[in-house]
Amino acid sequence: MLARLATAGLLDISDKLEAGVRLDLGDGVRLFDADLLSVGWLANREREKRHGARTFYNYNIRLEATNVCVASCLFCAFARLKPGDEGAYTMSLEQAWDKLRQRAHQPLTEIHVVNGLHPDLPFGYYTELLRGFKRIRPDIHLKCFTAVEIAFFADLYGKTDEQVMRELMEAGLDSLPGGGAEIFAERVRRKIAHDKCGSDRYLQIHRTAHLLGMRSNVTMLYGHIETAEERVDHMLRARALQDETGGFQAFIPLAFHPDNNQMRKLPAPTAADTLRVHAVARLICDNIAHVKAFWIATGVEVAQTALWFGVDDLDGTVQEEKIYHMAGARTPEAMTTRQLERLVRAAGREPVERDTLYNVVHAGGPPPPLRDPVTP
Repeated sequence: MLARLATAGLLDISDKLEAGVRLDLGDGVRLFDADLLSVGWLANREREKRHGARTFYNYNIRLEATNVCVASCLFCAFARLKPGDEGAYTMSLEQAWDKLRQRAHQPLTEIHVVNGLHPDLPFGYYTELLRGFKRIRPDIHLKCFTAVEIAFFADLYGKTDEQVMRELMEAGLDSLPGGGAEIFAERVRRKIAHDKCGSDRYLQIHRTAHLLGMRSNVTMLYGHIETAEERVDHMLRARALQDETGGFQAFIPLAFHPDNNQMRKLPAPTAADTLRVHAVARLICDNIAHVKAFWIATGVEVAQTALWFGVDDLDGTVQEEKIYHMAGARTPEAMTTRQLERLVRAAGREPVERDTLYNVVHAGGPPPPLRDPVTP
């Protein structure tokens, strides 16, 4: 392996990692140009230092209560600008609660709620949504509302970001998802998502959430018009906030899907690009415990392969995801825990069911030994 790393020009990066020296912007850019299997080997080494063969997933449900949204992100196929537009919908509270009631037989541990930015709903819709979920199942973890939604609520209802989060926490909010980060670089954000909260406010909202005692994730939308430098810059900004608060649980690269949106002329990222992004994230984001492959976005097979490229988390059962499927994703809309365990074992890894805060719910035991371990 040393010979391969030398040929790839990565021996100095390998030495830095072994010595616990942080990688910088230049190192990250080099990793985007270097031999993929060498980068993957380095990322796998870091992954196994932290987690060994363990691969996490959770028993969750994804809920999008409305797709009415005043933002006009070029990459989005989910949003409808106003009620009454073709394909627009907004669930009543009872309809949303029924999604949980219908799963009374399932040992769910999390509801993940992401919505469009609806201009006409009262703030009470969201607080009562949370309270209703807690009435139905008091122990369910509510991971709801991106930083973009928090900013929108604050502006629409005349509150501060902190006031919004405190009131939502009082109603039952437990943590924030990582959506809405896109790419932090202003050049890109101005082009693809100009009319929603900026990078600094996104990061400030997560900073405030962490100070209020909530944990959160951070995402990165890749594979469109961003450069390697902008990808690494995004990772470094997430790393810097993590140094400050320690509140991020996972870094989640999200693959751009070009179907049915205003960027449909661009190609989707390749499997190789997806594996590289996840691997580089593991190497740059050294203080964020988990790197997640969202199998809905990457595809099941690529997510499975990514378990040897720095990834230690596959999200969960999901159920009824709409945002990526409206953008052309051909993955299943849900997987059972048995299916998730099977694909983890088939990759030679150990499945571990977790809750949102990474407490172990069930450990499936070690996988059978590989006949021919993957060694680049």
